[in-house]
Amino acid sequence: MALAAASQEHPFSHLIDTLKSEKYGEKKYFSPQKLNDPRYDALPLSIRVLLEAAIRKCDGFYVRKEDVDNILDWQQQQQQQNPTEIPFSPARVLLQDFTGIPAMVDLAAMRDALASQGIDPNVVNPSSPTDLVVDHSLQIDFSKCAIQNAPNPGGGEGHSTPIKSPPGRGAPLRGSQCGSHSQRGCSKGACSDAPATSGKPASAVQIENTPLLCPFHLQPVSEPETALKNQEMELIRNKERLQFFKWCSKAFKNVNVVPPDYGVIHQVNLEYLSRVVQERDGFVCPDSVVGTDSHTTMVNGLGILGWGVGGIESEAVMLGQPVSLTLPQVVGCKLVGSISTLATSIDIVLGITKHLRQAGIAGRFVEFFGPGVSQLSAPDRTTIANMCPEYNATVSFFPVDDVTLKHFKQTNFSEEKLELLETYLKAVKLFRTYEDPSEDPQYSEVIDINLSSIVPHVSGPKRPQDRVAVSHMKTDFLSCLNEKVGFKGFHIPKEKQETLTPFVHEGREYKLAHGSVVIAAVISCTNNCNPSVMLAAGLLAKKAVTAGLAVRPYIRTSLAPGSGMVTHYLSTSGVLPYLSQLGFEVIGYGCATCVGNTAPLPDPVVDAIKQGELVACGVLSGNRHFEGRLCDCVRANYLASPPLVVAYAIAGTIDIDFETEPLGVNSEGKEVYLREVWPSREEVQHTEGHSVIASMFQDLRHKMEKKNMLWNNLEAPESELFPWDPKSTYIRCPPFFNKLTKEPSAFQSIDGAQALLFLGDTVTTDHISPAGSIARVSPAAKYLLSKRLTPREFNSYGARRGNDAVMTRGTFASIKLQNRFIGKTGPKTLHIPSGQTMDVFEAAERYQREGIPLVILAGKKYGSGSSRDWAAKGPYLLGVRAVIAESFEKMHKNHLVGMGIAPLQFLPGESAKSLELCGKEKFSVTFPEDLSPRQELSVRTSSGKAFRVIALFESEMDIAFYRHGGILRFVARTLTRRPSPPASD
Repeated sequence: MALAAASQEHPFSHLIDTLKSEKYGEKKYFSPQKLNDPRYDALPLSIRVLLEAAIRKCDGFYVRKEDVDNILDWQQQQQQQNPTEIPFSPARVLLQDFTGIPAMVDLAAMRDALASQGIDPNVVNPSSPTDLVVDHSLQIDFSKCAIQNAPNPGGGEGHSTPIKSPPGRGAPLRGSQCGSHSQRGCSKGACSDAPATSGKPASAVQIENTPLLCPFHLQPVSEPETALKNQEMELIRNKERLQFFKWCSKAFKNVNVVPPDYGVIHQVNLEYLSRVVQERDGFVCPDSVVGTDSHTTMVNGLGILGWGVGGIESEAVMLGQPVSLTLPQVVGCKLVGSISTLATSIDIVLGITKHLRQAGIAGRFVEFFGPGVSQLSAPDRTTIANMCPEYNATVSFFPVDDVTLKHFKQTNFSEEKLELLETYLKAVKLFRTYEDPSEDPQYSEVIDINLSSIVPHVSGPKRPQDRVAVSHMKTDFLSCLNEKVGFKGFHIPKEKQETLTPFVHEGREYKLAHGSVVIAAVISCTNNCNPSVMLAAGLLAKKAVTAGLAVRPYIRTSLAPGSGMVTHYLSTSGVLPYLSQLGFEVIGYGCATCVGNTAPLPDPVVDAIKQGELVACGVLSGNRHFEGRLCDCVRANYLASPPLVVAYAIAGTIDIDFETEPLGVNSEGKEVYLREVWPSREEVQHTEGHSVIASMFQDLRHKMEKKNMLWNNLEAPESELFPWDPKSTYIRCPPFFNKLTKEPSAFQSIDGAQALLFLGDTVTTDHISPAGSIARVSPAAKYLLSKRLTPREFNSYGARRGNDAVMTRGTFASIKLQNRFIGKTGPKTLHIPSGQTMDVFEAAERYQREGIPLVILAGKKYGSGSSRDWAAKGPYLLGVRAVIAESFEKMHKNHLVGMGIAPLQFLPGESAKSLELCGKEKFSVTFPEDLSPRQELSVRTSSGKAFRVIALFESEMDIAFYRHGGILRFVARTLTRRPSPPASD
């Protein structure tokens, strides 16, 4: 029902109140305080947001009055043995392109399915405002060292920078940047200034009806030269995807597409898309969001409730289905004490992460309070909130207070908006002050953290939870060399630990050792939203350069800011040239090193690492660093704050004690220590105050609204149904709706299933569905080669998530997959009936031809890591019916349910090992028609053994999704058999 009629029809119309002001006039809102219920004042503020949404959206269909009562009765509900499920309708949905494109492809396919049944395809249309940010397709084709040391193939002035051949179809483009034609949109059909291929001028690149765009003719230096080159390549490489996104923005209502080069999703969400307070149909309400990126939680630092979901769940929300979640417990995190002058916000993040990880708060909300909160700036809070997936919380919520308001005044919020925001939040008691303990809500439990105890740390060498104090790095790395191969160990023989391998780079000899840094990346994830840590890196670079220090030229350095705003304040503060001088030049805006899109290391470096069997290191300012993610030959990767990334790059090794050993020696032979170039907190705050100004946000708003010339001129179909191109290798109609019936079939038992894989602990979504490059010898590569593509045109799995044929072949394609059937790492498995070893896809394909259902056996924490819907879609298309594991990462478990795959958990204390399963048995599971949440089921094996498992369906809705074969089929069937859902507000 529409809110316009709320005063007469809404079951909580008596809670409607009005705010009045000369600036913003009259605004209606639902006031939970008018319930006159003392329980409301005791609720955590994050729960108050859930309550307000339930009150406002209560229609008796999606949200019932008893749902409102359950949320209001939160304290008593905590004592219930069976947790209560509640619906939550967020104000908006946020998609990034890697996970957003399959969601939009699925909606396009759903339109086709309904149209084939004579149903208006326009019923498949997002009812929630949806923003899709194209930010994950950037690759580092160019870096400063390649530009500086390039030969001059053209022989003329302005041709000093070679351009790599773009991976588009047709003849490869070769040549270099043309200095005489530097304007974007060059109308030449070919560039006569560029070196010719086979005696002919290099062809220009045309994207639909845009002016012909020569990759040698780039923009003037309004953006860093390297960034422009990478942006050009991104646009050329992803033409098909961009055309599809443009169609989505026109064909679907409520879809806004943010084109490439504007920043990463969580940064754009913070700077532009977030509203804190929404206005919908004349009603004011709290802003809230679910997004297909784990970093969605970052907005909780601004008092906006939001978390990451999979593309499957986001599609359901877009189509009007509320998110179903267990009424969460809320852990109060009380911050006390004063922050050390040497600790950055990243140190605080990792310190809090350690405490909360040890507290075991998986699946719960965290809400911060206490006097220490006031010491954290808004960017500090967003950085802390961003890391909550690392300790398995759903959100880490910082209610709005005076510090947040001060931040909003620096942004593009108008005075009218700020007044409405403050007045409304105070009216519904969603505004906090931390000086008065009597305002503190009641929490499920309280954890105290003393900020004074936090010292600088890094995290690694393989997992974010393995934190190491910077002062202990040298001794910790030595212990890692000695330990057995595992999460912390490399097991290097003592006689080889002092190995030095010489190599020649650019005519000069260097030596690599264990611990040598070969990748140093200040990247777009996690940290770049926080000006303090980015400016600290810049100030450290300035002091280091002034002191005469440099970075070795073979180290692959890069700086990928979260948005142009970061480049802006680094430039206006005067530190960008110093970062660039050390090799940290802006390479573009988007996920690069973070998702494995690192430029190849120089061949002599790779050869030296392999020759010496060295544990080379990467240092990055992100929150993902699984082994092999950055580069196959880089075995140890450390997460660090941006200034520490710069420091380790200068040192050239992580095998250093900064307290007693110099950072480097300048040309005069003087030893320079880290403490001499480390900027003070006061210095950073002073620079931040003079550099991070409202004009940055205004510039971003202008840029966002104007879009860019390429996007504005890019043509896309006008049809209601997407015209699938059978020749496309990027966009393909998926088979999820094939043979869609109006009603689901009865529960089907799993009978005589074989195990496709026998896996151990901590199998990540990277293992299940890699996002990086496509190996040349893989089923996905064979498919692309059959489409007459060359390896340079393969792009990445992430970029091809709109093609189910690629993604299914890429499922379990990780080179780091540990399958017990094989005994060594690699994307192989055993076809049990024949005893043959083959690629996982080929084995699954053979099982499907033979009509044999599949299961997967696994250990603890199956599906940990990034949210990735193809980690569930891929196994589904391979024929996997169930995953039997010791435990699951919650989000991935939800994705399995959403795709109609049963998550079955061994009973506590039991495992495949304790049950003496070899994995080669056949498995059978019977699902009763009256299946209930978390019901125990019996698994029978062909060897005669039987054991019990818990079917991890948390609610009747989960069971409904499973019965229908997943959320997509559930929603499609719902649309075929009922009237249009109530109008969204």
